[in-house]
Amino acid sequence: MKRLFDFTLSLVVLVFVAIPLLLLAVLVKLTSKGPVLYWSDRVGRDNQIFRMPKFRSMKTDTPAVATHLLQDPKQFLTPIGDFLRKSSLDELPQLWCVLKGDMSFVGPRPALYNQDDLIALRTEKGVYVLPVGVTGWAQINGRDELPIPQKVDLDADYLQRRSFWFDLHILWLTLIKVMRRDGVSH
Repeated sequence: MKRLFDFTLSLVVLVFVAIPLLLLAVLVKLTSKGPVLYWSDRVGRDNQIFRMPKFRSMKTDTPAVATHLLQDPKQFLTPIGDFLRKSSLDELPQLWCVLKGDMSFVGPRPALYNQDDLIALRTEKGVYVLPVGVTGWAQINGRDELPIPQKVDLDADYLQRRSFWFDLHILWLTLIKVMRRDGVSH
């Protein structure tokens, strides 16, 4: 049921956001050099690597590490990068991954391929069996501010509590967080 829900909802959302997606793509292209999308290698369900797109909010010479590990992340932002991140619009291309089945709407956020500590903890706690998500229980309970062990504990809690209704609850809380711009890293 989760896969059917993800497929159907991603298809519907893609239809409704097609024009805004196109406008954002044009804005990214007009305001900075490089490709419109940034594709990163991520760790998905069963620790399988997949390619995840985002609208590019950082300059092309930015190191491929988690944003919080950069000395001064703002120096790497494109002219519209801050807006894309604060509004979470940079995440919209991930709908393609949901449509394909690489991601779900709700699940642990996909780790970067080089976040060995996060991957190891998720494996240890059995979280690696979950499909990764556009949003998740850890996302709405602290997002980028949480230390990795706390994120994984929340992912493990989601593993135990997951249900269709819990996913709808998380989606609703995500919408509220995005509207308020809570917990957004620059």
